[in-house]
Amino acid sequence: MANPSSATWSRHTLHITGMNCAACAVRIEKALRRMEGTGGVSVNFAVGRASVQLDPARLQLRQVEDRVEQLGFGIRKDTDAGSYLGTDVKGLWLRFIASALLTLPLLWTMFSHYSLTSSVWIPKLFFQPWFQLALATPVQFIIGMPFYFGAFHALRNRGANMDVLVALGTSSAYFYSHYLAMKAIQSPAAEGQHIPLYFETGSMIITVVLLGKLLEGMARQRTMHAMRGLQEMQADYVHVIRMQRETRIPIEEMRGGDQVVIRPGERIPVDGVIVRGHSAVDESMMTGEGMPADKSAGAQVMSGTMNLNGILTVEARRIGSDSTVAQLIRLMEDAQYSKPPIQRLADTIASYFVPVVVAIAGLTFAAWYALCQPGDFGHALGCAVSVLVIACPCAIGLATPISILVGSGRAAQRGILFKEGRFMEQLQQTDVVLLDKTGTLTEGRPELTDILPLGGHSARSLLRWAAAAEQPSEHPISRAIAAAAERQQLIVPEAKRFSMIPGCGIRAEVEGKRLFLSAYARLKPQGIQANYADAGVIAELEREGKTVIGMAVDNRLAGLLAIRDSLRPTSAEAVRQMKRLGLEVMMVTGDQRMTAEAIAREAGIGQITAGVLPQEKVEWVSRLQREGRTVTMVGDGINDAPALAASDIGIAMGQGSDIAGEAADIHLLRGDLRAIPEAIHISRRTMANIRQNLSFALVYNVIAIPFAVMGWLEPWMAGTAMALSSVSVVGNALRLQRSGRRKGAVS
Repeated sequence: MANPSSATWSRHTLHITGMNCAACAVRIEKALRRMEGTGGVSVNFAVGRASVQLDPARLQLRQVEDRVEQLGFGIRKDTDAGSYLGTDVKGLWLRFIASALLTLPLLWTMFSHYSLTSSVWIPKLFFQPWFQLALATPVQFIIGMPFYFGAFHALRNRGANMDVLVALGTSSAYFYSHYLAMKAIQSPAAEGQHIPLYFETGSMIITVVLLGKLLEGMARQRTMHAMRGLQEMQADYVHVIRMQRETRIPIEEMRGGDQVVIRPGERIPVDGVIVRGHSAVDESMMTGEGMPADKSAGAQVMSGTMNLNGILTVEARRIGSDSTVAQLIRLMEDAQYSKPPIQRLADTIASYFVPVVVAIAGLTFAAWYALCQPGDFGHALGCAVSVLVIACPCAIGLATPISILVGSGRAAQRGILFKEGRFMEQLQQTDVVLLDKTGTLTEGRPELTDILPLGGHSARSLLRWAAAAEQPSEHPISRAIAAAAERQQLIVPEAKRFSMIPGCGIRAEVEGKRLFLSAYARLKPQGIQANYADAGVIAELEREGKTVIGMAVDNRLAGLLAIRDSLRPTSAEAVRQMKRLGLEVMMVTGDQRMTAEAIAREAGIGQITAGVLPQEKVEWVSRLQREGRTVTMVGDGINDAPALAASDIGIAMGQGSDIAGEAADIHLLRGDLRAIPEAIHISRRTMANIRQNLSFALVYNVIAIPFAVMGWLEPWMAGTAMALSSVSVVGNALRLQRSGRRKGAVS
């Protein structure tokens, strides 16, 4: 496998059919990694997909697909996993019903084996060797043929999976019974006697394995519900205004800047800004918020949300793969491919599991035939078959991916997006949370409250120049200054030579004057003469929770701007919930200390680090990590991106900057800090669920295999136990769908 950083890589998703257990996924993964030109490879058995990075100069996608098919698996072009699972479940139903009907007469004969049921009437025909052979043969070689195909391809590629165990166990019982049946048919002395045959063993095993796969498939269909719900939120057609006329076009033909008409009851197909209309918009599928949001001209809307009661005209800003719903689907899919460390352990166990079980079965047969009951071939064979079919690598392999799938799906329904599954494991280890102030703890919609002009400048002139300098910036403070100028209906001049220094301020040239705007405390380090006489005024503004911005004109302090950003209504409750989870909560902000302290008091945060630059936030994260702490950083702006990337887990808030989003590991679609304790709660429950699944799967195999070796389990009982073990793991994972159901409440 090549180094992905050495070339231009493209990522592809393969939809694979025919995987019957975790060992299949491990085998595909190993084979693809050995191909020259592949980078990262991850195969997820639970969803039947593989993610492959390719170097197009050395390897084509078709070659990868051919290799998968050489391994004995199929490539499905239909990308709707839920639809495919539905078809697969229907096929399993038919195979199970046919197998059950043919196996029932064979099972009926077993009543004669036990004293309690020996009085049950059994048709004599059912005891006839030729009749049992006629029933068992189609079960073994027609209904059970997929097990043979799977075993053949696995062995041909020097691998082993569950198909090998089933094929080997059922074939042993079938061919031994076939030998006894032929012997009885050809022997006149055997006519009218009950010959002990084992056809019911192989047929019953195939039937119960099919039942287990059927139940597992139905459960996996349920786990795909969240993903399918998101896919259904993508529109196929949209109504756009072209040439002053409303036209219906396929969504693929849309262009950025198109105006889309959305009627009541329709989903909003793009991310954009409302240019006309007023309506209530249901954003619950995207943010988890239950109450509709009122939207009017100028408001932003997200794709996938529902327009409830008014006609909206929206200017498209992000379409297709760039839209929120498309990115959400992509993030959910990515979360399935990334394997947490606990999954890699399970994969390692699964890869060695089948060869070890085959060896144990061989030793069991030899011990019973040679030592325990010498010469009793039938009993020795029954014990060996029980060992083969009771062992279940599927339960081990399913334990992690099925829980990650359900947990990340539940989180997505609550507006919490994990970029990769491994971040769910890391998040539950968090013990300290660092919160940025502006746009994270606060609304991120600050308002200009005070203008204090100096040096003969007027408040009106300062506001005009400040609005001009801040106009190119998307920072919340910049928007607050621009909004104040708009309210006063000022004519804002054009700024030249604009530059933004992250964590320091903004420089621009306006009407021939060199402007610099920054936090007041940062003016002097930039060479600005900032000797404001009345320091008490600044202190009072900061005590009120206001950010004091110094504005310099031609390197001299020309005035002060005071800006207030209100605490989010839910921030204090979110901090209390995080503390109840045993987390230490701290504020790290570039704002002045007194302003930060005012907000921290409202939020209930005791530890504050204020006046720090972006690189100093990174140093603070590193310091905590050196102390052995697991750090989660929460922010929404460009200046938070380095700290988000440096922390163990980076969380980007709401509609934060794209740079912050790229640096983050988790995205919160709604601007509510209560989503953080909710995400931690879901991650803890998911990891606990994985540990339960793995413990059950390992304990099951550790206990069940010795029972089979000792001869205490009939082969059909062993097959039933094996089938139920996988179903139990999936059923336990489905309990996660109830995680975080109480909005905003975390216990």
